[in-house]
This record gives sequence, structure tokens and C-alpha cells, in this order.
Amino acid sequence: MKLSLAALVAFATNVDAFVTNKSGTFALQKLTRTELDATPTDAIATLNNSQTASVDKIASSIPDLEGKPDLSWTAANNYGVGGDLAFLDGRDAPGRANVAWLAAVNVANKVSSLTIFNGPLTDVPHLLSRCIVNADNTMSFVLDFRPRAYGAYEMRDAAGNYPGPETLGRDAFTFSGNRKDYEGKFATPEVEAFMQATAASFEGGVIDAQTNEFEQLTAGPLQLKVNMPLTDGNVAAVVAAREKAADYWLTWALEDIHEHRPGAPVNSQYVYDTKYRQNAYSGLLPIYTAAFGPDGASLTAGESGPLDEGYVGGGS
Repeated sequence: MKLSLAALVAFATNVDAFVTNKSGTFALQKLTRTELDATPTDAIATLNNSQTASVDKIASSIPDLEGKPDLSWTAANNYGVGGDLAFLDGRDAPGRANVAWLAAVNVANKVSSLTIFNGPLTDVPHLLSRCIVNADNTMSFVLDFRPRAYGAYEMRDAAGNYPGPETLGRDAFTFSGNRKDYEGKFATPEVEAFMQATAASFEGGVIDAQTNEFEQLTAGPLQLKVNMPLTDGNVAAVVAAREKAADYWLTWALEDIHEHRPGAPVNSQYVYDTKYRQNAYSGLLPIYTAAFGPDGASLTAGESGPLDEGYVGGGS
């Protein structure tokens, strides 16, 4: 029996354990985990160190991945977002790896985010891996392997079913085929188990069901979106999940089997990706606006990268 991510997160709140009572017998007792409060500064520093290591690993495996200094923010820029220093490591790889835009974002005390948009030469999922530390000492974490073809995922009902041809006409078969391709290549039982185990690893985690219209359009079927207390254990769990997710993405990016045939499939992917990235920008804007006020717009633009790719597979 499959458990929903929401149920798995609920299980992570408390621990059932057998303990010895005074009579020497065992009894099942619900124990409360000891939570060590991490500070926002330490949490973001830890997340950023891990994120930097993941990006370095990707860069060492993809020699074509080049920095985009004109689109990046370094210490020399002294760029502030919401009163905190912000850093953006922007890169792309126009070669075989076909990375349209990689953005590693760090806002001191507040955000650690890794976004990777792939170019149209492959159908490798985009990667979304973001953690925000909120003012109430909670963390908002989202992790997703975003599909490269439309599967009508936002139309899935509570039972996990999708509308058929009686609702969508012949398009229903196209969308179903896209879902099948994604599930067969990327949303495998192994990856699904990883996402479920990640959900279960958080202390006091609660699934965030609040999604805006554009988040719904861009989210994949395995998206994990969780709010949780800011604790040492949760920071460590988020680090582990993000590192593993980056490893999955890198494995797929290096596999030849995900390349499109030249011609129409590449052109169709390019058209879809262009609209998708616009929707992803629109989905991110209200999130960063809520976190940073007016400064959220510049952070959204920086992380999203150029929305109109200047060359096939490029990010500038």
C-alpha cells in the first residue's frame, strides 16, 4: 500500500518506541523528539556549503558548464535582498549537456536555492531545490523533478486520477503518454521511494498545500513542499535530500538515452520550455515577494535567468 507524502510527514512528528516500565515489562509509548534549535544564520550557511559542493560536483562532471558573470551576484556586487546580502552563481552549458540555466542562490539568513533548467536537446527534468527560513523560525522546503512535457498534472484529483478523453478529447492520450514517459524514465519506484523517505525524515513537518496557479502548472507529480520547524535535525535532513536530488539530476544529465532526435522534437521542446520558464517565473514571484517584499522581484528575475534563450540550449 502506498502512503501519501502528507501521511508520511505526519508520521515523522512523533516516535513510537518500546520502553521499560517500573515492573520490568515493555510498553509502547509515544516519545517526543528533542529538538535543537538551529539559528537562521547557521542553517543557511550549512545549506549553502552543501549546495556549493553539489554545484562543484556538477561542474566537474560537465566541463561545458560556464559561469555567467554578467548575470551573477558576487561579494563585490554587495547586492542586498530584504536587507541581507544575496549571492547568485549563474551558469549555462550550451554543449552536449545542454543546461539552459543553472542558478545557485544564497540570501544570508534566509534562502538557499538551486534551480536548473535544461535545454531542448534532452527531456531531462528541470530541478527545483529551495529552502527558505521564515521569520517564525520555521523552514519552507520544496523539491521537485519537473517534467519536460505537459501531463495535465494540475488536473489530478484527490484519488490520483486524471481526466480522460470525455473531458480533454484526443489530447488526453497525448498527456497520458507524456506522463507514462516521465514515470518510466524519471519518476521510477526508486525516486518515488526517495521522495517518500525524505518526507518522513522531517521533524514536525507539514505538507504545504498552498500553491499558486503557476506553481500548479509547473509542478511535477512527485513535488515535495513542506513546512517544518527550524531544527538541527531538519537542516541535516534537508541537506541530505538536496544532495541526493542533485545527484539524480546529474546522473540523468550525463546519460545519452535522454537526448531528443534532431529536428521537430528539439524544436517542440524549445517552444514548450520557453512558455514553461515564463510560468516558472510567475510561480516564483509571489513566493519571493511574500518573503522579501519589493526586493522579491529582482531575486525572482535573477534566479529565473533569461526567459528568452538566445540560442538553442543556452541561457544568455
